[in-house]
Amino acid sequence: MKTGNRQTMGTIMALAGGICWGFSGCCGQFLFEQKAVQAPWLVTVRLFFAGILLILTGFKLNGRENLNIFRKKQDALHLLAFAIFGITFCQYTYFMAIQASNAGTATVLQYLSPVLILLVVCIRGKRLPKGLELGAIGLSLLGTFVIGTHGDIHTFHISGEALFWGLLAAVSSMIYTMIPGGLILKYDIYQVLGFGMFMGGIAMGIFVRPWTCAPVWDTGTVGALAGVIVVGTALAFGLFLQGVSLIGPLRGSIMGSVEPVSAVIISVFWLNTSFTPADFIGFALILGAVFVLTFSQRPESLKKADAGITDGI
Repeated sequence: MKTGNRQTMGTIMALAGGICWGFSGCCGQFLFEQKAVQAPWLVTVRLFFAGILLILTGFKLNGRENLNIFRKKQDALHLLAFAIFGITFCQYTYFMAIQASNAGTATVLQYLSPVLILLVVCIRGKRLPKGLELGAIGLSLLGTFVIGTHGDIHTFHISGEALFWGLLAAVSSMIYTMIPGGLILKYDIYQVLGFGMFMGGIAMGIFVRPWTCAPVWDTGTVGALAGVIVVGTALAFGLFLQGVSLIGPLRGSIMGSVEPVSAVIISVFWLNTSFTPADFIGFALILGAVFVLTFSQRPESLKKADAGITDGI
């Protein structure tokens, strides 16, 4: 694939994955608010069934080669680490943040992750953040402050629980983006995601025991679960990680920033979630930080930074 086509395809995939994630988050909010679902239960079910779906797809497309990832002990351990510290950690913290607040706020806070990735890039490159990069860090910190306080340092307008899980979701998103690196380039996406999600679902199931509790079962519950499992997991994770493998984790995170925009829009029109002007200012500041990062990197240096992350894992 030519470089230009590779970049274009990776960008489209990352954007599409972000939109699917935004929709998935809103499906999760719907289940939490209207169907008595708890985040640990949803994450367990999501990982387990989405993993099975991807594994079956992998066997259909590749036959026994779908097991190649287990032939090397180092790659199998890498996959296990990705399953637990990447996929499971990322999804658990994200849905806990939604449960504590709403899909829009949780998703925007999660998108502090590009700033964290920037810090990793700087550390690996043994350099300090540049002018625009410092500006992006400042915008992200200011945006988080505005969302939490609405500009009044004496009042907190978001619960401590919501802020905790939202910030932890940003950390987990950074880890999730960076861990798979070489695996995505070396193996089929269905091997990495399918077995990774399945392992994560089994690990979560041991502690959550989802069979001991159940939500309100009706058409709405089934439809929202399908949105979370099929659209928001099997499709979104596949599109986004494949896009990252083509354009690199830093640029992939930037392109995926359509996710919070879609989550806010969908939550407002579908779930009637209310936001104040201060909330939108905070959202804009954080998303502005992401876009500032886009213009703070020249194409050559961005490519080198991305390669430094993926090659080093």
